[in-house]
Amino acid sequence: MDANREGFDGVPIMTKEAVWRQGKHCFQIKYLGVFPVAWRRGLAHNAAMAENTAPNPLAPYPVAVIMERVRLADRWGTERWDAKGVVRDSEPPGSRERVIVNDERALQVLFPGFMLRLHIDEAEGYIYNITSPHPKVFVMWRVGEDGIARPESLSVSYHEGARWMDAEENVGGVALPPDLLQWIAEFGAAHYTEEPKKKKRYASSRDKGVGSHRDGPK
Repeated sequence: MDANREGFDGVPIMTKEAVWRQGKHCFQIKYLGVFPVAWRRGLAHNAAMAENTAPNPLAPYPVAVIMERVRLADRWGTERWDAKGVVRDSEPPGSRERVIVNDERALQVLFPGFMLRLHIDEAEGYIYNITSPHPKVFVMWRVGEDGIARPESLSVSYHEGARWMDAEENVGGVALPPDLLQWIAEFGAAHYTEEPKKKKRYASSRDKGVGSHRDGPK
């Protein structure tokens, strides 16, 4: 998605570019410093649509995660695991993981059977994600005793992805399937409440270190 794109009511959304940096946990999130003004109009529009119907916290379909192992030829290691993608799960219920690519460059394993679930207390994190230039699904994964990296949890909240990284988990960010965008937007519109701005408190002359004539000589 482009950094400048149309909002839910056709109004261009201006966002600040999110910064992604390769590091210990694959990427680093820099929170958006500017909250899109057009999003507030989108919130009102979606809230009106969903007034009589609460958005479903479960995704409209299950997803599968693709994990990839790439062979390296450097002194830092011989291989590197990372999340490669999230796709609609078309496997029969109860299906196990299976290899979908295996060549001399890379190994890709498909892990079916995941269901994205939204939570009210993560509504702000969902909004930060879907109004960024490139919405993501955050995949937290761990390497098993057999050397295979397996996804443990999925989230579409920026905040939850950041907490996983703070806990020093392995986290990858992959492209959000476009047809899940509206589902997340409707849930965010129904449950996100912007915190009221706090009134500014002005210090007295005494607090500022400037004595008034009533204070007498120092």
